Amino acid sequence: VQLQASGGGLVQPGGFLRLSCTASIRLAYYAIGWFRQAPGKEREWVSCSMSNDGSTYYRDFVKGRFTISRDNAKNTVYLQMNRLKPEDTAAYYCAASPGTPLVYDSGTYYCGDDYDYWGQGTQVTVSS
Repeated sequence: VQLQASGGGLVQPGGFLRLSCTASIRLAYYAIGWFRQAPGKEREWVSCSMSNDGSTYYRDFVKGRFTISRDNAKNTVYLQMNRLKPEDTAAYYCAASPGTPLVYDSGTYYCGDDYDYWGQGTQVTVSS
């Protein structure tokens, strides 16, 4: 199984990028998560999309700015990133799971990190 994240680059603050996640598996049948890792920091989840009911989840710091979506005909999952900030600078990874890797805590569901397949990252740099 191969996953590949692409679409990263250098963008000015306030700009936008669209990341793509493609794979050798049929992504429509998998939960897809987007994660990021900045230098010297731990990997953190950004957003995820479940395949069973289409639900989507976002980390608070990207809510209202990032959107995860699927194009099943193209076997691609996107992460549209708008109003980018310097603190969004990181390597972004997509991951796939045949299950529903969610964590339930204090009445809210969050994206877990129990994914079976991980792709290579794509670098996003937000700088003027």
